[in-house]
Amino acid sequence: MYSARERESAPPTSSAVASVRVGRQHRSSHRGGRRRRSAPRRGRPGRRGYLVGVLVAAGLLGATVFFLDGGRSGASSGAPRPRSTVVTRTPTPTPTRSPKPTPTPTPTPTEIDVPSRGTGTFVTARAGGEKVGHGSHLLRYVVEVETGLDIQPAQAANEIADILAAPRGWTHNGVSSFQLVSAGEPYDLKVKIATPGTADALCWEGIHQDTEGEYNCEIPNGVVVNLKRWVKGSPTFGGPISDYRALIINHEIGHALGHPHMACAGPGQLAPVMMQQIKGLHGCIANAWPYDKSGHFVSGPHAR
Repeated sequence: MYSARERESAPPTSSAVASVRVGRQHRSSHRGGRRRRSAPRRGRPGRRGYLVGVLVAAGLLGATVFFLDGGRSGASSGAPRPRSTVVTRTPTPTPTRSPKPTPTPTPTPTEIDVPSRGTGTFVTARAGGEKVGHGSHLLRYVVEVETGLDIQPAQAANEIADILAAPRGWTHNGVSSFQLVSAGEPYDLKVKIATPGTADALCWEGIHQDTEGEYNCEIPNGVVVNLKRWVKGSPTFGGPISDYRALIINHEIGHALGHPHMACAGPGQLAPVMMQQIKGLHGCIANAWPYDKSGHFVSGPHAR
């Protein structure tokens, strides 16, 4: 039960509201049969106005929330996304250093200058060695180089000594032996290296042979080596220049030992060392040594 104050303030029950409505309708039905519209009470808005106000307020509230939330759509509603604190740094590429160019070494000159004519004077190599070979016929020799050439006399002398000491050289005959001696020592033979012009003069003076600026010769008590042949070899000889130098020395020393010129023994055969191979091989194979690998003397018919 309610107290008096409670009854005064208590809300009307649904039955009471219904009876009031019926009573109003009953009274209005007796007044001229027309239903008068009841004017809304002052100070209280009608239900339609109330609803409009609620909708407007809701719209404003939603707009406020939209702007405060950064304009997120409904798909992104919910708790705000935390902002990433990781900073991605693009690494600065390390510049590629271009390798320093390797300096090109200055090549050692291998081409020896061959002047057409030299001074005509010679310097004797200060070089010597032991006797090579077991033969009783000993030839002591010195090496002379025309002055002003790009050849060291001692180096040339040692190269000639190696040629004469080779197993396939003239010492293989068991008769000959050789010894390089230095300047000022007694000798039996001179080996001269001279320019083409000087060689021609020496060969003509010694044996009256015209070497035409191209050939070597054997003269009394000496051998003349044309510098052009010593440096450039021969167009008919396909081996290395060291082999052609061996052919020069073995051919001219062969003359000093008494061997004459020989010809090719037949196609495919080794050319005799006493053959003038620079004038053509005539079917033979170029060869720089008096003896072959089996120790046999390479011979051929006497040249005409």
